[in-house]
Amino acid sequence: MLFPSVTRAQMEEADRIMVEDLGVSLLQMMELAGAAVAHVAGLVAPRSALVLAGSGGNGGGALAAGRHLAHRGVEVTVVRSSEARRPETARQWDVLSRIGARGLADPKEADVVIDGVLGYSRSGPPRGRAGELIGWMNEASAPIVSVDLPSGLDPDTGAGPSVVAASVVTLALPKPGLRGVEADLWLADIGIPPVVWERLGVDVPSDPFEGARVVPIRRTDAGWLSG
Repeated sequence: MLFPSVTRAQMEEADRIMVEDLGVSLLQMMELAGAAVAHVAGLVAPRSALVLAGSGGNGGGALAAGRHLAHRGVEVTVVRSSEARRPETARQWDVLSRIGARGLADPKEADVVIDGVLGYSRSGPPRGRAGELIGWMNEASAPIVSVDLPSGLDPDTGAGPSVVAASVVTLALPKPGLRGVEADLWLADIGIPPVVWERLGVDVPSDPFEGARVVPIRRTDAGWLSG
């Protein structure tokens, strides 16, 4: 199956249509993203996982992934770059902490690291705490699984500096900036229906995921190929 890519502006509008026009909550999309990220992170059979969560939607997806891993018996710890600016992200942390995940001030090594520090809306080089966490990840020995994009990566141009991830679980459709990323790439279905892409003029095949929630993808000259 061949997938097109979408720009930052197209993804922002797709998210807006989902929430404002179709009435799908951001929390629902976070849940689907988190389940997909947990699936990919679980492929390394971790006993421990560190979630690095930002204040936005990617942070919420990372926290949801941590909860799914905790349900499987993985010891989960969390470092947040700042207080959540989205209520949905705050709720994800509240639930995860209630089931026993520990919050830390500073990161520590684990079997796998979930990168949810920055998302597609960032602009300019990472600064402050986010920049510090990106630097830590690039020195860590554990594999990094990034939510949607490696934190710090420009979704349209691929400019950095950014996390050097082992795996990237990009959401809904690939982003142009991922073309230069040397990582295992996965595509997660977060429930965006064809009507949304039709409104944006994006040509997406019917049933692109063929019943799966997350599929491996690879770059080709014609687009992104699953399988």
